[in-house]
Amino acid sequence: MRSDVSQFDLTAPETLDAVLTQLAAEPGKHTPIAGGTELMVALGIGRLAQRSLISIQHLAELRFIRVEGDAIHIGAGTTFTDIRRSVDIARDLPLLIQSASWTGSVANQNRGTLGGNICNASPAADTPPALLAYGATITLVSTTGRRTLPYADFHLGYKRTALRPDELVHTITLPRTFADYRHYIRKVGTRNAQAISKVALAAVAKMDGDIITDIRLGAASLADRPTRCTAAEVVLISQPINEDTIRAARAALASEAKPIDDIRSTAKYRAAVAENLLEEFLRSLL
Repeated sequence: MRSDVSQFDLTAPETLDAVLTQLAAEPGKHTPIAGGTELMVALGIGRLAQRSLISIQHLAELRFIRVEGDAIHIGAGTTFTDIRRSVDIARDLPLLIQSASWTGSVANQNRGTLGGNICNASPAADTPPALLAYGATITLVSTTGRRTLPYADFHLGYKRTALRPDELVHTITLPRTFADYRHYIRKVGTRNAQAISKVALAAVAKMDGDIITDIRLGAASLADRPTRCTAAEVVLISQPINEDTIRAARAALASEAKPIDDIRSTAKYRAAVAENLLEEFLRSLL
């Protein structure tokens, strides 16, 4: 059943401070909406529970890409098209460029924002694996100030995040320290475009000869939230790439993966494909 839009309220305060003041005055009452590529779907099928929306799409304060020293700072209101067009991100963070290109159609990319993709908190979202592999941090803002936490700590469970009702995501910060790393990202879905992932893996690794000196693995659809595959990382650090190491890494990934059965895939399939993707990446390092 479609929603009756007359039952919804929409406000659009002119500044970020005004938005935060409204959220603080009535915590939990208002749902922020930026590009609306997820919320409008829920609205259209009658599944948007919140009746009061507060627009943040027009806030220039949340839409920026800044390079400062050894970091790139991306505003939560930055669109996927903005990301795809960024020379700085393409140079330093190619996995994020690729994941942004997966996010829906060109129309979706023109409206959808990085902050919205994160806050929607889907375990299958396209950008979180890259953010996890790159060790991103996330800055949240409210009328009481700002707080920054590792992005790996932001997702608490299925559709649950560390965001308080009076807060907005302000900035996603990624280090510019991966020039000497090998980069890998792959998404497995029903189609090559406009498909929700069955499983996705992003990885970066630094090598000294055939020894892995550092490795970061981020995955989608392997748990109830986007997840960093730390057990597999531990097995691989300071190890050469050989058949024994690959088998140990696959086993470690299998031990920490907790995928589900749903309409897109089975847990067994997701686990097997994730192991195959990890092996593909490791063999590419040889």
